[in-house]
Order: sequence, then structure tokens, then C-alpha cells
Amino acid sequence: MTPNEPHMRSHARRSYGARFSVRVIPRSSKNEIIKQPDGNLKAYISAAPTDGKANKALIDLLAKHFKVRKRDIRIKSGKQSRNKIVEVIN
Repeated sequence: MTPNEPHMRSHARRSYGARFSVRVIPRSSKNEIIKQPDGNLKAYISAAPTDGKANKALIDLLAKHFKVRKRDIRIKSGKQSRNKIVEVIN
């Protein structure tokens, strides 16, 4: 590699997609996503918020909702909160 060539990493992955806010309601009687009037999402999850079960259920539900793979959904912030910032990669 010469000094004028840009350094490239073969394992680098750029993220393209959408970030949005999700309000999670754990221990619900149903698994459902509702779009709020402000454009954010509210996710009703039947799983309890222990040992990451509600986060896993949220990722499963969002993957079905957006018709993407589970590995394309990331919780960017709020892993231990009801208010989360989620990113969908495509």
C-alpha cells in the first residue's frame, strides 16, 4: 500500500437504515407495535423485563414488523429502560 492509497478494512460495515424511538410496555397480554401520533412507536411485549427477555422479544417483534432479519435490528440506547432508540439496518 502506498501512502496515497486510502486504508480500507474488509470487515468495516456501514450502517444504512432508520433510527427511531420505541416505548416498550413489558408484561403485556399481547405482542403488538402501535405507531404514536408523534411518529414514535409503542411496543407491547408479553415478556418480562428480566435477563434481556423483553429486549429479545422487542427485536423479534420489530424484525417481523419491518420484514427484516433479527440481526438487522439494534438497540442503540436504553437497553435497561422502557424508552429505547432502535436502529434498523438494511
